[in-house]
Amino acid sequence: MYAFRFGRVLPHRDITVLRGIEGSRVKEMYRVQAEHFGVPWKGRRYDRSKPTAADLPNQAINHAATFVEAAADIAVAAVGALPPLGFIHEDSSNAFTLDIADLYRDEVTIPLAFQAARKALDDAGVNIERTLRYDAAREFRKRQLVPKMIDRIKELLHADDDGGDS
Repeated sequence: MYAFRFGRVLPHRDITVLRGIEGSRVKEMYRVQAEHFGVPWKGRRYDRSKPTAADLPNQAINHAATFVEAAADIAVAAVGALPPLGFIHEDSSNAFTLDIADLYRDEVTIPLAFQAARKALDDAGVNIERTLRYDAAREFRKRQLVPKMIDRIKELLHADDDGGDS
């Protein structure tokens, strides 16, 4: 999973080290996307019990992540994989779904979120969730995201199209 995220296999075997490397990479990604879209960024901060109390970029990230996770749910179900059996996420009933969704954080989730945050900052009448829902639907169709996720899952699980294992 981390090899897909990093674009290469790292020599580290300790999951804690890999999570730390991933955390640093994601923090930088947030910073770069915020700068790219001209969105003020103070870091990833939100309270799960009060999601609307977060600032606009964090709300946008939450919504974008939810939509990408929904696409991953469909892909996981389509291949008959078990959602709780994740590689990186361990303590969730949809751990594998979260693992798959995270593979698209760089190219889909974060850019969608910061683009929508920019729209909402430019127009106070913009509903961030609705904007993200429409933008995500358009982006998912354009990228054929669910079929790509299905192919990635098959690659991860070494499953071929005839239902057998290779």
